[in-house]
Amino acid sequence: MMKKLLFVIASVALAATSFSADWYVSASTGKKKGPGTKEEPFKAIADALKKAAPGDTIYMAEGNYSGLLGASEIIIDKPVTIKGGYAADFSSRDIAAHTTKIQPPNDKNDSKGIGVITLKLPNGAGPDMVIDGIVIDQSYMNSYHDVKGKPEGVETGMWLEPPAKGSKDQFASAKSYSIYSETACRYEGNITIQNCVFSNSGNYGININLYKGNVKVINNVFVACRMISCNVLCSNAAPFTTTCEFANNTVLFSWSRTNDFGDMGYGYRCNTKVVSNVHNNIFGLSVFAGVDNAMGDPKSKKVSIDNNVFFLNKKADVTVVKSPSILKLMVDSDEFEDMVDFPGMESVEDNVSLKNPAAFKGIINDAYLTAFLNASYSEKTDYDENSPANLFREAMGMNKVGKIETKVSMYGNRYPLEETFKLFGAYQGAGAQAIQ
Repeated sequence: MMKKLLFVIASVALAATSFSADWYVSASTGKKKGPGTKEEPFKAIADALKKAAPGDTIYMAEGNYSGLLGASEIIIDKPVTIKGGYAADFSSRDIAAHTTKIQPPNDKNDSKGIGVITLKLPNGAGPDMVIDGIVIDQSYMNSYHDVKGKPEGVETGMWLEPPAKGSKDQFASAKSYSIYSETACRYEGNITIQNCVFSNSGNYGININLYKGNVKVINNVFVACRMISCNVLCSNAAPFTTTCEFANNTVLFSWSRTNDFGDMGYGYRCNTKVVSNVHNNIFGLSVFAGVDNAMGDPKSKKVSIDNNVFFLNKKADVTVVKSPSILKLMVDSDEFEDMVDFPGMESVEDNVSLKNPAAFKGIINDAYLTAFLNASYSEKTDYDENSPANLFREAMGMNKVGKIETKVSMYGNRYPLEETFKLFGAYQGAGAQAIQ
């Protein structure tokens, strides 16, 4: 009886896999009513998502895509596989030549959600969720100063914290995550994000909450994301039900939370209750650190940091807690390999410091790199407690006032999207590799 039951269960699972459907979307050749075949694709991703069932695959051709009715947020409410980078007729795939792009404009910020792609996956077990070959660029959602913090050769001025906005923008910057899954997520399954580009994120590049399963962030490029390029959390009360493999990613120019460079600016953050396996990545040019392992109780983590390349991170390659202090460690320091003795550290092996960043000459935008290396913030206070105005205010029972003038040479400026594709395959064995 038991063998028969197992056979039935296996047959049902096989049938579900066998009957998964393929759907096609093309911004240039598709139509709203589809029917979503390769020959007659949908025009919008929302129409394909409406038709797709869990486990289906959606193929996306080149073009710029938006959410329902042109909204800047695309909501995915079921686990599917989404593959971008195809020619308009789906005859070939190349994510640089046939860019499947989500690049919302500033005038759609009134329709923004928490994420540019928001995962609202159902509770319980389900098939894998895969996002493969999608380019998310928030540089036109952002608002930049016209002249302040604009180094020579860089396309824009500094990123503007809301509610400030540039003279040419209708709305302030949208502080949206590029990919976001809800904090209340109770989905039990695997999420894979691979071969994607995350550029100019107004908030974290990736912020994933998963109840149970594996998150794989593989072979992606992150450039000019604010605060944290990738952040994976466990929404389960039980520890270590969520694992994250963060591998073969190139992570550059992770910007701080505010323009005074005071806090944040991390490539990857190791979180409590999550098993983090961080390997074969390139972490460079972070305002703070390439990898942050100083958040939460280290005893409630399992972290491996192996075979990564670090260079020119401003304060540290890796941050860790050594009670009661936070240590800021560089790969070439004597303490770096000693991290393996800290609570929660499973492995720290074969990480290297790139001594000669000339390996990226002609690959990283030269003007942006030069400006970043020289980036500075300063304050000038103008306060005279005995000025006539302040003496008058004192006599009237009012607080005395002064002025603080800030100067920012650069902060969160737009990095040119077209140059992010040069980073795939730029460094053999580490970082994002060429997509076959």
